[in-house]
Amino acid sequence: MTQTLAVRLGQRLNLWPSGNAAKLISLLECCKQVSEISQIHGSIIKTGLDHNPFALSKLLASSIHHIQYAASIFSHIRNPNRFMFNTLLRAYSISDDPKQAFLVFNNLRARNIVLDQFSFSTTLKACARELAIGTGQGIHGVVVRSGHGGFITVKNTLLHFYCVCGKIEDAHHLFDEFPQRNDLISWNTLMGGYLHVSQPCVIVDLFKQMCIGGFEASVTTVLYLLSAIGELGSYLGGESVHGYCIKMGFSYNLHVVTALIDVYAKNGEIDLARRIFNGVAEKDVVLWNCLVDKYAKCGMVEEAVALLRLMKLERTKPNSSTLAGLLSACAASGFVSVGRFIKDYVEEERLVLDAVLGTALVDMYAKCGFLDKALDIFESMENRDVKSWTAMISGYGVHGEAGNALRLFYRMEAEGCQPNEVTFLAVLSACGHAGLVREGVSCFEMMVCKYGFVPKVEHYGCMIDLLGRAGLLEEAHNLIERLPIKSDVTAWRALLSACRVYGYVALGEVVQRVLAELNDDHPTNAMLLSGTYAIAGRLHDNTNMQKTVEGEMVREENPVKEAGLSTIELDS
Repeated sequence: MTQTLAVRLGQRLNLWPSGNAAKLISLLECCKQVSEISQIHGSIIKTGLDHNPFALSKLLASSIHHIQYAASIFSHIRNPNRFMFNTLLRAYSISDDPKQAFLVFNNLRARNIVLDQFSFSTTLKACARELAIGTGQGIHGVVVRSGHGGFITVKNTLLHFYCVCGKIEDAHHLFDEFPQRNDLISWNTLMGGYLHVSQPCVIVDLFKQMCIGGFEASVTTVLYLLSAIGELGSYLGGESVHGYCIKMGFSYNLHVVTALIDVYAKNGEIDLARRIFNGVAEKDVVLWNCLVDKYAKCGMVEEAVALLRLMKLERTKPNSSTLAGLLSACAASGFVSVGRFIKDYVEEERLVLDAVLGTALVDMYAKCGFLDKALDIFESMENRDVKSWTAMISGYGVHGEAGNALRLFYRMEAEGCQPNEVTFLAVLSACGHAGLVREGVSCFEMMVCKYGFVPKVEHYGCMIDLLGRAGLLEEAHNLIERLPIKSDVTAWRALLSACRVYGYVALGEVVQRVLAELNDDHPTNAMLLSGTYAIAGRLHDNTNMQKTVEGEMVREENPVKEAGLSTIELDS
């Protein structure tokens, strides 16, 4: 459809003969843009077809990807029928505001229009996207009472809803109701649910049950199974599924090949992964990205770079994901030269500095000590997401620039980007290293009260470290006593470290006893308590503690302390 649509309409519908509706509807099927649909809409009104339910239904159906226009059309329909309601429900379920589907569903029920399976399935998809557990469970009740639970499409949508919301037990209970009605989609959906909650063993068992039940696996089934085997770290399981894929003819599917490479790489068989990669005649960018990422995660940065050069020779256009994993490996290992090569590569290939690639570059430069370059990249990014802001805030914190970290955090809020739990962790860590107690406490309260996040052990650990560094040891002790997980030895050890700094023997001994009760026999504990005695001037206790530590080391099978290792990259 182009700007000549109006002319074409004039030619085809000059005198508006009896076949107007059919001609207009045939044109609707070609429309992609709102401007095109609106021209047909105008013609429908001019010809009086706006009172024709069939024409209105088709007009509404053509507008589902333009939710505001679809809602406007629906609002002007005097007596919408079930098909029209279902169409609007589907439009909202795939829109950016799926919760509006709940209002439409309630309006549909209020009009006493008999619901069908499509009314339920579209609304339940909206529930899944919104993670609206209560609403979805309520609709499940309506499904049962109305007798629509027997429709496999409704059952599978309910399964999807419960799996996405993490209610895996409810999903499995629903799956076990009338098991003879389950189809392959039911099995795949439940497997995906268990993958979502990281229970790979159950996925393997479900696959076995599915095969016994006479079902033939699909590509989706195999992908879930390979993901589970990758999590389990089962090399033999990977080989078995690989053989199964060859038998079923799935070994030519690029998604399956990518998953197989992932499984072999996770099991340390990167050479086998490369052999599979080399055996593929036509590779897509996802397959290249997978192997580049696996090389990087295995610490084989040079091989990853070589693969990147090969990718260029074979004229495969990279994307941001191609380089993000490699940049992460550079940040972890300190390979600045490789990071610079990637930056030059980005410019040569004229890749867009999107949120993924920009964030990876910011993180790499910040962790490698080039904070100014990280800031330059950050400021040059046109679109920043929460990860981009968090990476830069973390970079400031690592470099001891807590003031800049806080200023960037407040700028992030001012520009409308909502922080997440990791952002607050970066801010609290920065405050801890700089001893900014008041600011740290303020951010902690903001996280809980303003944004509604439930603090995790890591957040409490930062607060304990912050209070301990500032000498507020009793406050830190009171906070650790309120931890949701009492057995977090890292938080207790952070408090013991603070006791050593200030020579607070009484609390140090209490912490040491707690660590002993938690069966934590890390040698650092005794060393920290020994240091606490020394700082407090209790030399006798310090000597006895040192003898205890030495005695424990002699009892160890290998009393040699593991040596530290550092690497320095020099300009060639």
